[in-house]
Amino acid sequence: MASVPPSPKIYHITHIDNLPNIVASMGLVSDATRIARNISCSVVGMSTIKERRLKEIEVPCHPKTMVGQYVPFYFCPRSIMLYILYMGNHPDISYKGGQQPIVHLQADFHKVINWANSNSISWAFTNGNAAAQLTNFYNQPFRLRELNWDAITSTDFRDPKIKEGKQAEFLMVDIFPWTLIEKIGIINSTMATKVKATLANVAHKPVIAVEPNWYF
Repeated sequence: MASVPPSPKIYHITHIDNLPNIVASMGLVSDATRIARNISCSVVGMSTIKERRLKEIEVPCHPKTMVGQYVPFYFCPRSIMLYILYMGNHPDISYKGGQQPIVHLQADFHKVINWANSNSISWAFTNGNAAAQLTNFYNQPFRLRELNWDAITSTDFRDPKIKEGKQAEFLMVDIFPWTLIEKIGIINSTMATKVKATLANVAHKPVIAVEPNWYF
């Protein structure tokens, strides 16, 4: 069984067309916040899952809050969700543009929770898909050992246990500050050029790195 990494990283995937709005808002916003503010964006997730996260699944360590009120991250790049976008054949996803325009926004778990705790911002993490009924939620760092790190780092997720464990999530309520993003991973140099142009006049510039191994 793989042990907890000393400096776990977390990853949010989004369409490159969403970067200008993210930067203008100075952060990523939850689905609940996006809807409340009527923010337009390129949605790449599953509509039924988003609905369940907004209306059905609570975050038990923060009573009376729903998963859809939180900005979600995975503990790995090259996620199962990215694979679904790569395949482009899921009936519940209208987006069919493939993986090339998708960017990974990386942050450091410990730096993020230190900031959140200092600012009284609610956060949690799960040992599986946060939209699943039997998933466990935690908000104590030592509970990272409850995650299946072998599954998280696996590149073969055909086994149901691996598939579920790989979908472990980190969640921050409402807004995830842009200044906590330390790196942007993209598929090739063409996308890197587009990201650099988008961030040309932005004060906080994360490292931009071509990471083909983060893609399928």
